[in-house]
Amino acid sequence: MIVPLENYLAYVATVLIFFAHPPGPGQLLFMAHSIRLGVRKALPVVAGNHTANIIQMCLAGFGLAGAIATSADLFVVVKWLGVGYLLWLGVSIMCTGGARRSSVSAEKSSSLVKQGFTTAAANPYAVMFFAALFPQFLNPEAPLSPQIIILGATYLAIDGTILLAMGASASKVMLQFGDRAMALINRFAGVLMIGAALVLATRDVVPERDH
Repeated sequence: MIVPLENYLAYVATVLIFFAHPPGPGQLLFMAHSIRLGVRKALPVVAGNHTANIIQMCLAGFGLAGAIATSADLFVVVKWLGVGYLLWLGVSIMCTGGARRSSVSAEKSSSLVKQGFTTAAANPYAVMFFAALFPQFLNPEAPLSPQIIILGATYLAIDGTILLAMGASASKVMLQFGDRAMALINRFAGVLMIGAALVLATRDVVPERDH
């Protein structure tokens, strides 16, 4: 077996425990757009988010996490650019006022993909996270690439399920209040994006080492 069953089950449990925390930047972004557009129209955010995650997993799997650790200054810049981008998105949405859902939903999918990708990519700590997570559950006697694909796909499946659950819950706000409360909904969505920026701002680029 490529990944021993006991290793795989322990990995799934570890990932589930990891997600037992307040929403991260990507989750807040998806919730904000689910409120404004509905879950289905907000799905490109997940596509962008997961595309960045796949790249981060590949960097971790090919042993490039060390290079990121030695280039912390560069990735600090990337992180703060992401924080600024999310703040700009949040303020922009809050300033849209009471635009009705029919006009808001015209937002391009490519723009949502870019937002999801940028938000995830602006968190270089994710590469270090995957680099620390995967080796704990790999079978050194089996080919590494298939194992990384399996572990990575499992992470994305769990993350996607949680994102959809959060988005569906947030979208209920829209169903309850309708277009008449669109100004309030836009403000709330903007607050979520600003919250995502603040969460990202508190993330370390490279985890501190124990001395």
